Amino acid sequence: MEATGTRIEELANALYQAELKRSPIVPLTEKYPDLTPEEAYYVQLSWVKLKEKDGAQIAGKKIGLTSKAMQTMLGVNEPDYGHLFDYMMISDNETFDTEELLQPRIEAEVAFILNQDLKGPGVTVADVLAATKYVVPAIEIIDSRIENWKIKLPDTIADNGSSARVVLGSKPSSIDGLDLQLMGMVLEKNGQQISTGAGAAALGHPAYAIAWLANKLSQFDITLKAGEVILPGAVAAAVDVEKGDNVTVLFSGIGSVSVTFG
Repeated sequence: MEATGTRIEELANALYQAELKRSPIVPLTEKYPDLTPEEAYYVQLSWVKLKEKDGAQIAGKKIGLTSKAMQTMLGVNEPDYGHLFDYMMISDNETFDTEELLQPRIEAEVAFILNQDLKGPGVTVADVLAATKYVVPAIEIIDSRIENWKIKLPDTIADNGSSARVVLGSKPSSIDGLDLQLMGMVLEKNGQQISTGAGAAALGHPAYAIAWLANKLSQFDITLKAGEVILPGAVAAAVDVEKGDNVTVLFSGIGSVSVTFG
């Protein structure tokens, strides 16, 4: 495999420009069929450096492809992850300018906010729960800089896990007494129920998904830091959205979160 720094930088810059110009590109795996998931993570990290040069600050991490529904949708059998930045954060009930994105979709998640660092290897579910300050319902707005969402695993990894924006609920909830595994979710678009799910869809338990992430990131010497927002993965398949749509996600026990696409 031609795993070179030049190729990594080339692909990172192509994704960076695609977002900047709001013009999707052909799949990376079409140009480089030998692109591996590991090399794709280095593309993502190179892209992160480009964003940091622009002044963007890392605000958290997201895990993708944790649900069987999403893995089936994209034809993969393992999760991935991406970085969340300060500019991605949207307030509850805000109207968001859809023109900022290319081909958005939304996912329902329970966001974890940490009060302690987590660094693998060896991070357990108990460690994750002990390091959690609170949880809130969240809507992750995903997007692809790859044409028509024609992605394989290395494409979405390189493209920062298809991250775009995050809408966080406004009322924090302690995890004490919550059954994060069985917690039910209802997703409504324009007042119509679109899908339902439960916390167990994220690798069986959302805290297990976060433990997976902390241990995976240890390969790159990356720590989940106190204060960061961690998205453990969708609890149902992604839903397409367009200008004019209103989306509300309700989780039993922790409330709801809404966003309008203007």
